[in-house]
Amino acid sequence: MKRRFLPLIIVLLIFMGGFISGTLYSNTQKAKSVATSAEAAHSTKISGVKKEPQLKKQEEKVLIGYVQDFRKPDEIDFQSLTHVIFSFAHPYKDGSMLLNGDHAVKNLREIVTNAQKHDTKVMLAIGGWYHINGGESYDYFKAAISNPASRKKLVHELVSFAESEKLAGIDIDFEHPRSTEDALYLAEFAKEISEQLKPNGKELSIAVNAKVHSVTGTEIHSVVFEPSMFKYFDHVNLMAYDGQWDGDYNAANLSPYSYSANIVDYWTALFDKHGFSREKLVLGVPLYAQPQDPSIKQVSYEALINHHPANATKDHVEMNGTTYHYNDHATLKKKTSLALSQQLGGMMLWEAGLDAKGDQSATALISGELKKQEDPRYYTRK
Repeated sequence: MKRRFLPLIIVLLIFMGGFISGTLYSNTQKAKSVATSAEAAHSTKISGVKKEPQLKKQEEKVLIGYVQDFRKPDEIDFQSLTHVIFSFAHPYKDGSMLLNGDHAVKNLREIVTNAQKHDTKVMLAIGGWYHINGGESYDYFKAAISNPASRKKLVHELVSFAESEKLAGIDIDFEHPRSTEDALYLAEFAKEISEQLKPNGKELSIAVNAKVHSVTGTEIHSVVFEPSMFKYFDHVNLMAYDGQWDGDYNAANLSPYSYSANIVDYWTALFDKHGFSREKLVLGVPLYAQPQDPSIKQVSYEALINHHPANATKDHVEMNGTTYHYNDHATLKKKTSLALSQQLGGMMLWEAGLDAKGDQSATALISGELKKQEDPRYYTRK
């Protein structure tokens, strides 16, 4: 009898096991469903925390001010400037260099001391238009850099001076290379001095001719550069002024906005072509006014403002019996915007010692425009 009912008992046990397993599975799924529903309900009540968009900080733009060696150090706006370029050391044909007496050296040392309080860098410019012994610097400079021995000596003197006087670097102002030969000498000089400065963490900059005719807008071929040399420089300072001498003398061509725009177009195209960063380019502006009568001297921006504060809102004014042309605040702002929009490295002033003091300062104005990019609203979102 036990054997007869054994299959029936086995079937019954299998059925009951399946029923129990099914019930347990169903309850588990319901629990999961309830948990999932609870999570979903919670997510509708509390929004997920949004990540703040990451902000990409722009490179700090430079504001470089050339300062002549006779300026009073305590009158320089170090707070607004990132760099002061002390002007000038004068080259000799044998490769030696000289500053304009003990007074110039004293001023330089005071400038370095004052600049350190504001984290402003001080560099020394070699060259310029005029030489301490009279006439142009061109012949002296060319002779110094065209001979390997004198070139090496000049490099050594400049690098040693930068070290001993705690300078941030050297600025080259060879006005101007006039042939392919000149351009190659300048390129070799740049290479050799760069190799000495860069390992010590010092900068190298160069002031360059605008290379654009202020009237025709075409390239000037009487000034020649070897493009490959620009790889050695941290800053290439565009002297985007003195267009009054192009063609017939016209003071209005000193440095209008259109002239600067043409210059920026030329140099950005050149740098793009050769693969150099536009950040190296620095747009120069004049802080002086050019007289319509060339027999009359230029006047400083400070003199214009002292004559009448309203001159800050004009680009020409009648003074001393002649008309003076210059860059007013609106033009300076527009040029700064141009430099920023074209990804240039910043702005340059010739010359910082010519600026007005106080609220009408052109240096402070340009600095303010450049520093706007440091506000998060001006950062580029990734």
